[in-house]
Amino acid sequence: MRVLVVEDDPQLGAWLKTTLSEALGHADVVGNLDEALAAVSVQPFDLVVLDRRLPDGDGISLISRLTQLRPRPGVLMLTAFDDPVEIARALDAGADDYVPKPFEPVELVARARAVIRRLQVDRKGVLRIGNLSFDTAARSVSIEGHPIPIPRRELALLEALIRRAGQVTMRETLEAAAYGFDDEIQSNAIDAHISRLRKRLRAADCSVAIKPLRGLGYVLEAG
Repeated sequence: MRVLVVEDDPQLGAWLKTTLSEALGHADVVGNLDEALAAVSVQPFDLVVLDRRLPDGDGISLISRLTQLRPRPGVLMLTAFDDPVEIARALDAGADDYVPKPFEPVELVARARAVIRRLQVDRKGVLRIGNLSFDTAARSVSIEGHPIPIPRRELALLEALIRRAGQVTMRETLEAAAYGFDDEIQSNAIDAHISRLRKRLRAADCSVAIKPLRGLGYVLEAG
């Protein structure tokens, strides 16, 4: 397992390198976006731990480059922002998870491992949470191995939710997943689709729950 830490604070960078190396294998540290781009161009990484505030820009600007790499590394953001909108910006840009500063070593390592596990599952084409499996290649859903039919828009919403399991999936993200640019979207359309999706999952004894966050979106969690 190889981790790249992008952090300009030398003391924090050294601590992150030691902590992640002991937990995951090997960690390298760079101090800015240019050094990070140089590193990923010559060495594949399983995970990039990326600070938001860097000397040469916002860490978010690097995410699109990272998500184009093959194999794609997981992206774990470190942020001092506690504004849900700023956190959502990072997630919508392609970050797999975030850790707000200050954080404990056990939380950092647990979130890093969770990102890597989710990405490894995604590479196989099957996303799993609880007793629900989503085959991204076949575009099919099963509960404990039993397939359940789900209409196209609800399927798109479920994929957006399961790819961000445990995190807030913003309403804008859900609308983009289920509708095209030219589609007219009624104000309650996403809520109606989510309501029907919930009923289908409950009827199939699915162990996951789709929970609303007022004014933001929804979270998919294992029951």
